[in-house]
Amino acid sequence: MRRYETIYILRPSLNEEAINAVVEKAHDTITSTNGTVIELDRWGMRKLAYQIKKETQGFYIFCDYSATPEAVTEMERRFRIDDAVLRYMTVKTADVITEEEIAEATARIADKQVAEEEGEATDAGAEQPAEQASPPSDKSAEVEKTENE
Repeated sequence: MRRYETIYILRPSLNEEAINAVVEKAHDTITSTNGTVIELDRWGMRKLAYQIKKETQGFYIFCDYSATPEAVTEMERRFRIDDAVLRYMTVKTADVITEEEIAEATARIADKQVAEEEGEATDAGAEQPAEQASPPSDKSAEVEKTENE
């Protein structure tokens, strides 16, 4: 198995069911060859730097996974056929990945997502006014004063 990252851009006119269908096809292609999806992140609608197939926006999806080269070839073949996919790019990030490394990466991603969710919950309820926040002390200025005296 090798580790890959694929980013693909879908047409902005697609509804949620069509987006889910494309994501599921890609997921099924990876898992049908005993691959593992490590992270699937929907970045959402973004403005394109330039027009692609007469579209100025696209729905971005990031996928980090381990699979065989044949699975990547098949997934890219399906992307070329599917009219909903505007553009895709696959990058090989590691030549060999073990089951232990897959488990570690999956656990690290899960921990990061939990920390982000907890951070959002605490940020919403614990905003402090600017007057209460104390400015950082400038110890370098204090040291400079004592040296000059």
